[in-house]
Amino acid sequence: MKRGIAVLLSVVAGLLWQPVAAGNDAAAAAATQAISAPPSSAPARGALYRIRHRGSTSYLFGTVHVGTPSLFPLAPEVTRALAEAGKLVLEIDTRQAAPFQAALDKHGVYQDGDDVSRHLSPATLSLLQRALSRAGLEWHAMRRFKPWLLANLLVGLDLEQGGYQRAHGAEMFLLSIAGTRTVHELESAEYQMSLFDAMDDATQEQYLREQLAELDDGKAMQKARALIGAWASGNGEALENIVRDSLRDGTLSSSFAYRVLLEKRNPEMAEKIVRMLESGESAFVGVGLLHLVGEAGLPALLKAHGMEVEKVH
Repeated sequence: MKRGIAVLLSVVAGLLWQPVAAGNDAAAAAATQAISAPPSSAPARGALYRIRHRGSTSYLFGTVHVGTPSLFPLAPEVTRALAEAGKLVLEIDTRQAAPFQAALDKHGVYQDGDDVSRHLSPATLSLLQRALSRAGLEWHAMRRFKPWLLANLLVGLDLEQGGYQRAHGAEMFLLSIAGTRTVHELESAEYQMSLFDAMDDATQEQYLREQLAELDDGKAMQKARALIGAWASGNGEALENIVRDSLRDGTLSSSFAYRVLLEKRNPEMAEKIVRMLESGESAFVGVGLLHLVGEAGLPALLKAHGMEVEKVH
């Protein structure tokens, strides 16, 4: 079965993010619930690793970037680990809107009067216009967006309509309970969007067509529920099966995801985490759960760098 890779990226890889306002009421409510809830009421969601190096202890936690209020609070081991760590490290601080907008203008929007209709075949353009109309988006407001961004936007709207929101993602929960602590970023919005913008016109069109097909037949939402369900239950085997099927389905999208997520981003993230831990400081690192999976995942890469890595749950 072919699966739309954009859902995988949005839920557990962190490439399709949008800023969430600081002080978000939903995230604040979730944090308050975490503080007051009995520890036994918080199941072991996601995956938590303890990393020891040169006498200091840090943590690596696999997150989902969208969710529902029912996913919180997190297990007490997670909140304790965050309290003990010297710094909070995320892929991106999703509260910052200015870097997102600058990256969007640079990598996601056509300039100088150009628009997406000049970069798509008539057949694909017709499919896109119908999809935008079904999503309640006006064509004139969307036409300057590039195909990769339109595909990701439509997937994001589908997730929201299914009840999954950024405000209830694990990152916003972690940011809320971290309080005023400085947040360190592994990547930037500019970098993440540049990865998509590097696709040529033909590749972007095929990426768009594959996502439109998944949205049209409902498989995108089925996959989102499966991914979030695997995270919520801490079912690593189920997650690995979903990821393996997604990355080996023979689509252009899956090939792109494999090259970007596993062959490029994971080693870069591992190098940055190692440099942080070499300084002797402790850190709580929260990244999309996909980055923790398999032989190319961060736990395996950190072990290869000489770190002592132990799975907590």
